[in-house]
Amino acid sequence: MPDLSDQTVLVTGAAGRLGAVLVQTLLAAGARVVALDRSADAPGGATGLVADVLDEAALADAFVRAEAEVGALTAVVHTVGTWDGAPLAQTGLDAWDRVLALNLTSAFLVFREAARRLGPGGVVVGIASGQGADRAPAEQAAYAASKAGVVRLVEATAAEAGAPHAVAVAPSTILFGDEGADAAGVPVGAVADLCARLCADGALHDGATLRIYGST
Repeated sequence: MPDLSDQTVLVTGAAGRLGAVLVQTLLAAGARVVALDRSADAPGGATGLVADVLDEAALADAFVRAEAEVGALTAVVHTVGTWDGAPLAQTGLDAWDRVLALNLTSAFLVFREAARRLGPGGVVVGIASGQGADRAPAEQAAYAASKAGVVRLVEATAAEAGAPHAVAVAPSTILFGDEGADAAGVPVGAVADLCARLCADGALHDGATLRIYGST
């Protein structure tokens, strides 16, 4: 893990299972961390901020407060997201809208705010998936479409002059340690390590989707 003592990183979804591991990984590497979530809980050593990433005004205010309390941000990692699956014919519009909002609209709002605040020297990392990066399986229309959108959002951000460097991390199933012994996927620590490294060298992968699939 590189020395991140010169990095100030905002993590969205910091109370989630991936976000919480990432916050600890960044802190261990020496980064100053802003832990943004809808809850008030923040890991020790991180600066906690409460905001809903789907609320434009609250999100913009959170970026302002983060800079006021911790200093200029150098990177943002957006971990907010959800999973859902159902046969296409049985997928309701409410379920579709919920998945697209949490996975893609939230990414758009966070990336847009990062573009406004970080500028071309910063790094913004989005969480895609194998279903969005390569091929969608059956009964995951909303999820796969939303994660494919994250890939294209990253590419568009990277292609825009003056925007931060943008990278997508595309894991297979993330393993949190409570699965069965024969579960296939990638350990959450490996995903967090990759995200942390990108906070330092994201410029080297600008516009790329980095797949991290683990065992199959």
